[in-house]
Amino acid sequence: MKKPELKAPAGACDCHIHIYELQRYPLASTATFGPPQASWDDYLQVRQALGLERAIIVQATGYGFDNRCALEALQLSQGTARMIATLRADTPLAELRALHDAGVRGVRFMMIPNSGGVMQWEDLEPMAERIAELGWVINLQLDGRELPAYEARLAALPCQVSIDHNGKYLTPVATSDASFRSLLNLLDRGHVWVKLSAPYETSRSGPPHYDDVSALASALAVANPDRCLWASNYPHPGRTDRPDNADMLDLLAHWVPGEADRRKILSDNPARLYGF
Repeated sequence: MKKPELKAPAGACDCHIHIYELQRYPLASTATFGPPQASWDDYLQVRQALGLERAIIVQATGYGFDNRCALEALQLSQGTARMIATLRADTPLAELRALHDAGVRGVRFMMIPNSGGVMQWEDLEPMAERIAELGWVINLQLDGRELPAYEARLAALPCQVSIDHNGKYLTPVATSDASFRSLLNLLDRGHVWVKLSAPYETSRSGPPHYDDVSALASALAVANPDRCLWASNYPHPGRTDRPDNADMLDLLAHWVPGEADRRKILSDNPARLYGF
């Protein structure tokens, strides 16, 4: 397995991975694509090759509200992972606290159309109120071009918020675009974070450097390195042209030349947000 050129600092965390055990945990009826088999042991080999120590297991949309596969991986991680679950807005507080004790630290809102996400926008504020006292995060994926319409709502939430994949602009925008300014404004609020990750999902310019999305990732890191995270997006579900994980980590050196800022993004920031 290829190893990256970038040497990760101690405590480095991969902030967005998915686990699929398709034989034992069948996909939900809401699934919109067939993902690859990807067990926790499979991922551990990747994590070790990348020189990372921690991970955030994000509930796969293909499993809907059935969190069993991710929870099993969380237990197998022996404290080296945290988890983002998909939960109904009326989940009892006692259940939330039990999940917290198991290592869950947030709730996923996948709002890209036809992605298989099961949460609704009307669930956002009620869920944020329920998880705020636990210190949890709303893990949000949306088309970043819609951020101006949601900026005020996200700014007013009482909990932490992390936004996936450089803002996930389904058509990459210029750094001067109003929707990118909305993302920068949110980062300045102090409770919003962004993952520098998965440029291949939206890039029009393509590999190796995904220049159109890389411009956004670099601008985010320059503007607010204290609110940036990094993720591999393993196992790159929904892609037939899966990138190499080592190349994805090495892109961080392209986006963030300074070692001190990379340490924040890889180690310090996830430790604060997810409670390592």
